[in-house]
Amino acid sequence: MNEIVFGTDGWRATLDTFTEERVRIVAQAAAEYFREQDATTVGVGYDARETSPRFARALTEVLAGNGLDVVVSERDCPTPVLAWTLKDRQLDGGLVVTASHNPPEYNGVKFLSPDGSPAGEAITDRLESLLAEPDLRPEAEHGTVSEENLVPEYIRHALAFTEADITGLSVAYDAMHGSGRDVTDALLAEAGADVQRLRCELDPTFGGGSPEPTADKLDTLVERVTEGDAELGFANDGDADRLAVVTPGRGFLDPNLLYAALYEYLLESDGGPAVRTVSTTFLVDKIAAAHGEETVEVPVGFKWVAQGMQDAGALCGGEESGGFGITRHLRNKDGVLIALVVAAAHTERPLDDRVDAITAAHGDIYQDRISVDCPDDRKAAVLDELDGSLPETILGVSVDRVDTKDGFKIFLADGSWLLVRPSGTEPKLRVYAEADSESHVEELLDAGRDIVEPLV
Repeated sequence: MNEIVFGTDGWRATLDTFTEERVRIVAQAAAEYFREQDATTVGVGYDARETSPRFARALTEVLAGNGLDVVVSERDCPTPVLAWTLKDRQLDGGLVVTASHNPPEYNGVKFLSPDGSPAGEAITDRLESLLAEPDLRPEAEHGTVSEENLVPEYIRHALAFTEADITGLSVAYDAMHGSGRDVTDALLAEAGADVQRLRCELDPTFGGGSPEPTADKLDTLVERVTEGDAELGFANDGDADRLAVVTPGRGFLDPNLLYAALYEYLLESDGGPAVRTVSTTFLVDKIAAAHGEETVEVPVGFKWVAQGMQDAGALCGGEESGGFGITRHLRNKDGVLIALVVAAAHTERPLDDRVDAITAAHGDIYQDRISVDCPDDRKAAVLDELDGSLPETILGVSVDRVDTKDGFKIFLADGSWLLVRPSGTEPKLRVYAEADSESHVEELLDAGRDIVEPLV
């Protein structure tokens, strides 16, 4: 049980640790928690990994064996589809078997609240305290299990929510063999787009890589768009809660710029603050200020974004890794519905034009990150050693201040920043940097690596 630890987005581990026995232990803890909340009906979903259906069955058996009625997706489905279903049907919470963007040798469990938002720290702490071997009731007291196709109702909602008409828009969609296939592309097609499909076949190995929609993994999608075969490109991660966008002029669009453009588009018809993580661009703050709105900064992890969306009455929330949510729809990231929103924004004004106008008004920004290998049991020690020993200057520029909301975010006098924080899903430390040029970002990342590596 010591191996089961909930990080920034549930419990995730390699398959030598993520075993069916431990999945059943998590299910028993969830059942105990649900009973404390007087729950009656819960949802279960899973992604496209080879092991996920089996793990989902294990979860379902234990939950139903504890007297809960369980609604199970009949096929692998995007996490946001299950999340919205919980909210729409007023279910009492849910679990999704997924390791999101991690490679096939990983799996995981995400716990969702009744409104579809990620479980907050109070809930995951309680789940960890309830971990125990399954203790099932007599068969006569078991709950019911119903397998359902959750996608059609979600698509009907997404079309009504966005009121998007993208008739004639040519888009390319890359599912990366994940659970967005036959969902994101179906939604775009239903709204009128002409959709070219890439990697939309079920492949539990994700083509031998990880289903993470980063620039280096989307060459074919970028080529389709930049060579004129499609006007816009979309890609989802493994469980389709994240979104990448490709434009004709910029190719792979930096998710920071995507969030800035998305927020400004939403402000055309609505109002409210934006929530962003500490690793997300200050460009969002500039857009908020220009519209008389505020920005709320939270630690990395969409559970913190979701909480910030609620506390601030925010219009939306987002993070630099491509996770974005609209509060009225769902306090969770949704790479399916947001694809349609972005497509609708593009039909009104090309996305490249939107981004160009933003950078012309507020200045160019560049951001990147690197990872430094660090065993999980060394992360806390490394951060302890960093505390109080950070340099007074970096690359000859003085340090203005340091924020410790999540790791160490170092603000420099020239307006750039450097962030060091532990990954919540992998044995790594993340180093982020933002500055006014790509070369400056690279130099900051090198400096960050030089600070961190000797301590690991």
